[in-house]
Amino acid sequence: MASNSGNENIKPKSSAKRGFAAMDEATQRSIASKGGQAAHQKGTAHEFDSEEARRAGQKGGEAVSRDRAHMATIGRKGGESRQSAARAKAQQAAGSSAGQGSSEQTSKSASRQSSKAASH
Repeated sequence: MASNSGNENIKPKSSAKRGFAAMDEATQRSIASKGGQAAHQKGTAHEFDSEEARRAGQKGGEAVSRDRAHMATIGRKGGESRQSAARAKAQQAAGSSAGQGSSEQTSKSASRQSSKAASH
């Protein structure tokens, strides 16, 4: 016997897009643009002044810096980038002075730098 709990008439929720989301991107942009233009004509559109933009950026920076793991990661990346740039500059300087000094000294300093980098 079939159960008559009343759930047979409830349709499962569809994931099909409706309304604004179903429109193509060009139509969405056109409608959104008209809304922005109307707000400017009416005088209710918000425009940041430089001080307000500075405060907004400061708040964003404070929010990001609360995530200590994220800050450590980006700091490490910056340090690695700086270290590799310094290493490349040293190798370039060593390459240009190779004619003046012995090539043995240059290879020793390069191997010392690479062993330092590997240990860090």
